[in-house]
Amino acid sequence: MDIRRKYPGIADLQRAAPRRVPGFAWEFLIGGVGAETCLGRNRAAFDAIRFMPHYLGGAVRPDLSATLMGRRYDLPFGVAPMGLGGLIRPRAAEVMAAAATRANIPFTLSSYATVGLEEIARIAPEHAWFQHYVTNRPEIEHDLIGRAQATGYETMIVTIDVPTAAKRDRDIRNGLSVPSRFDLRTLAQILARPRWALDTLRTGLPEFRMLTPYVSKGASLTELGAFLTEVMEGHVTPERLKAIRDACPGRLVVKGVLDPTDAEECRRIGADALVVSNHGGRQLDAAQTAPEVLAEVRAAAGSNMAILADGGMRSGLDVARMLAAGADFVLLGRAFMFGVAALGARGGDHVVATLAEELCSTLGQIGCARIADLPRFRAP
Repeated sequence: MDIRRKYPGIADLQRAAPRRVPGFAWEFLIGGVGAETCLGRNRAAFDAIRFMPHYLGGAVRPDLSATLMGRRYDLPFGVAPMGLGGLIRPRAAEVMAAAATRANIPFTLSSYATVGLEEIARIAPEHAWFQHYVTNRPEIEHDLIGRAQATGYETMIVTIDVPTAAKRDRDIRNGLSVPSRFDLRTLAQILARPRWALDTLRTGLPEFRMLTPYVSKGASLTELGAFLTEVMEGHVTPERLKAIRDACPGRLVVKGVLDPTDAEECRRIGADALVVSNHGGRQLDAAQTAPEVLAEVRAAAGSNMAILADGGMRSGLDVARMLAAGADFVLLGRAFMFGVAALGARGGDHVVATLAEELCSTLGQIGCARIADLPRFRAP
């Protein structure tokens, strides 16, 4: 099969993926919070960014490389953290980590991943970042940070935008809430996707591999969900973030920053970078979008702090748009998961190649020899 011809864009992968994933898992991936208006505003924010083509002169082949926190990457984007990836496709995180290594881009492992720190470190020893959700159990946090450091993770992302559980209506309807409720409808959706069911049977039911050591042995899925909801409850205070900064000798990235005052606090604490993000529209339905606040966050963060961003990019053009809006580097989550859901082991590489081709074409049309030459866009 000619993958490029059948799936020339991320939208093609997005259309194909639900035919290979049970309905409840697909809706977990694509859903937002509440009425899901933030998902639409994320898309609208990208569509509002337009470029002026420049055809006289310009580079024959633009340089797509980017330097981030002292490290050179071949492309200005990486894989965002995504929890429960194994629910969408067994071994999804492993596929994306391997693809990131081949492409020389970063892969971020979520605390809610269905694979352990150690296995991803073996697959992507120099490209894996660890994303940490701050808990209200210091002993768990100390152990997780210690495990990440002992395994060789040099970059840790601390997510601060989950002070309490979000009400995601799709997940409630599908039984993926706490307590979880699976019924005959769930079983019918699984039986309708026999390939997914067989792959899951071979690999085992998805579970939070990184967090299960801290749960009572034999705990049910409902008990595990209740435990995770309990330990993740609470705001990340500046004092707590400073304690994590002091405990981490490597690079510290703070994810979920939209308010410039939060950016200033992160700068004072000594963070190396920020991820401007509204959590993919999954936490606050009335949240600002990344392009709307990037300029103000950058001004507050200062010139010595790297600025990353995420928020629903679906093409290389969108990557260029986010960079033009003020980001130094971007992270994509759902786009990569669409590829893995649709194509399995080939999905990660295909998404990288698709985004890189589109980004190269975009820069060529604008007449940019490198990423730094992109014109700057400021949201009205």
